[in-house]
Amino acid sequence: MKNNEIYRAAEIIRKGGIVAFPTETVYGLGTDVFNPLAVARIFEVKRRPYFDPLIVHVANPADVEKLVKGIPSNAKKLTERFWPGPLTVVLLKEEAIPDIVTAGLPTVAIRMPNHSMALSLIKESQCPIAAPSANPFGYLSPTTAEHVREQLGDQVDLILDGGPCLVGIESTIISFIGEKPVLLRPGGVSLEEIESIIGKIKINPIEEDRVSAPGMLPRHYAPRTPIILNWSEKNLDIYKDKKIGLLAFQEPKNNIKFHSVEVLSKKGNMREAATNLFAAIRRLDAKNLDLILAEPISEIGLGRAIMDRLRRASER
Repeated sequence: MKNNEIYRAAEIIRKGGIVAFPTETVYGLGTDVFNPLAVARIFEVKRRPYFDPLIVHVANPADVEKLVKGIPSNAKKLTERFWPGPLTVVLLKEEAIPDIVTAGLPTVAIRMPNHSMALSLIKESQCPIAAPSANPFGYLSPTTAEHVREQLGDQVDLILDGGPCLVGIESTIISFIGEKPVLLRPGGVSLEEIESIIGKIKINPIEEDRVSAPGMLPRHYAPRTPIILNWSEKNLDIYKDKKIGLLAFQEPKNNIKFHSVEVLSKKGNMREAATNLFAAIRRLDAKNLDLILAEPISEIGLGRAIMDRLRRASER
C-alpha cells in the first residue's frame, strides 16, 4: 500500500502537483524544484511571502553537485557526517534552479531527509523536491499527517502519512557563502555537534529586514494563543483573571494552578522535548486559553533550537 501511495505521489509531483510528505523533522509540502509554476502554488497554498526561500530536498548527496557551483570542504564534512539527517547547507546555486525557489538569492538551501518515505518519494519523482513545512505561513509546523489535514485540508493534492516525526523541529541551517560558516538557524543537529567537526562557527542574529534562508523571520511558528517567555512565578497575579496554560520542560515542581499543562519531557530529555514541542503547543492552543506561559530551557544542544522556536512563536 505504501509503495502504491508513493508511486501516486511521485506521479503527482512529476505532473506539477504538490504533495505533503513526512520527514524526520516536520511534514513538508513539496513539488518539482524545476517547475516554477508548481513552486508558485506552494507559496499560494501556504500564503508564504515570496521573499522567504525554500529548502531543496535530495535523495543522494551526489545530486547536490548538479544544483550548486561548488561544495566547500567543511560543507562536505558535515554532509558526510549528518546526511541523511536534519542539516541544511546553503551554497551558491546553479542557474537551473528557478529564482522563485531561492527568493531571487544566488544561493540555495539543500538537505537530505532521514525518512524512508521522503527518500523514496524523491527517488520516484526523479527530481529534487522543493519543500517548506506543510502549514499556513507563520503557524506551527506539522509533525503528523493529521496536523497537515487540519491546517491545509483539500488544498494539497495528496498527503502521505508516515506517522509522527521523530525529531519534531526543523533542520539546522548552515551557510557556506562567506569566509566562515554561519549558523543561520539552530535545529535538529546541535551547534556543539557541528563545531566538533569543523570548529567554531559564527552565529547569525535574527534580523527583521533580511532573510537569507528559510525560517529566519523573527515572528514564526506561532499559535493563535499568545506565548509569553519572560514571566516569573512572583508576578503571576497580573494574569489572575485569565485562563493560562503552561508549557513546561519537566513536571512542574510548584503547586500553581494552571488551566492546562503540557510537559515536554518528564525525564528532562532534550531530544524528547524537541520531538514534542510543536504538538504540545498545538494541544495548548486548542484549549481556548488566554495565554500560554513557556518555561525557558537551557540553550545547550537541542535546547538552542527549542528556545529559537519559542522566541519566534512568542509575544515580543
